[in-house]
Amino acid sequence: MNLETTYLGLKLRSPLVPSAAQPLTENLDQIKRLEAAGAGAIVLHSLFEEQLSLERRDLFECLEQGTESYAEALSYFPVPSEFHVGPELYLKKLARAKAAVRVPIIGSLNGATRGNWMDYARQMEQAGADALELNIYWIPTDPSLTALEIENRYVDILQAVRQQVRIPVAVKLSPFFTNFAHVARRLEAAGADGLVLFNRFYQPDLDLEALEVTNKVLLSTPMAMRLPLRWTAILRDQLQLSLAASSGIHRASDALKMLMAGADVTMMCSALLRYGEQHLAVVERDMRHWLEQHGYASLDQLRGSMSQRSCPDPTAFERAQYVRAVSSYPR
Repeated sequence: MNLETTYLGLKLRSPLVPSAAQPLTENLDQIKRLEAAGAGAIVLHSLFEEQLSLERRDLFECLEQGTESYAEALSYFPVPSEFHVGPELYLKKLARAKAAVRVPIIGSLNGATRGNWMDYARQMEQAGADALELNIYWIPTDPSLTALEIENRYVDILQAVRQQVRIPVAVKLSPFFTNFAHVARRLEAAGADGLVLFNRFYQPDLDLEALEVTNKVLLSTPMAMRLPLRWTAILRDQLQLSLAASSGIHRASDALKMLMAGADVTMMCSALLRYGEQHLAVVERDMRHWLEQHGYASLDQLRGSMSQRSCPDPTAFERAQYVRAVSSYPR
């Protein structure tokens, strides 16, 4: 059974890709285990804009330290190891991962504004990244911002990164736009090689006893796949770029549905955190079994067979299906 696929122009042995998450790629051994379990590619955890801004500030403060003293007071000058922290370690990890495994390594850059932190896109490419995932994690709260201004920020960030690198760039974004299809098309025109659907924003909670806002990570369930499933199916026939489906993919059936909708790869995080790296092998085994049982020779026969234009009822992804669903709910 041929499970090969193409994502961002990269040939992958499988459509199963671990998504960006610190616990999944914290060390080189974990990255090797993901490859051994069958990962088609591996997205490293994100390097955050805040980390990069903090390092620049700390470096400036370190370089300024002691400048009011005598030139002979060299002990004031900090050793490099004290300020070359997060970003440098990330780039070294990326280079080591690239040298240690055969599957493509995708770097992840997470930010929300246009700035100097984007320089690290080029450094990721130089460290050996096969592609870059640009995770624009932004929750607009200013009521004066218009929908167009919000869209423009996404496009501006993408274009700034696109100017830095030659490797493929995928944009990971949220679905919360007035017209998501329009935004997707704008990003494609601005140079995106792929879209990752979707970013799961971590929602705050309230501690009733401590009277504090808490931020506990809640792992996804298979129900979360419905939203990316819909938009993958809608966009598959409208765009030429790669589509990665993310959120709620726990089982072989989840991955198969996403591929039928038109995804090139399916990204997994919560299921791997819950069951471990070997769950990739379980999902791949079950996928192969289902495909063989149903007479498929490769994923190419399956992919996009249930996109909006290909499925028997294209209106199923729009309002008409909502009306049917509500009227058919058992009383």
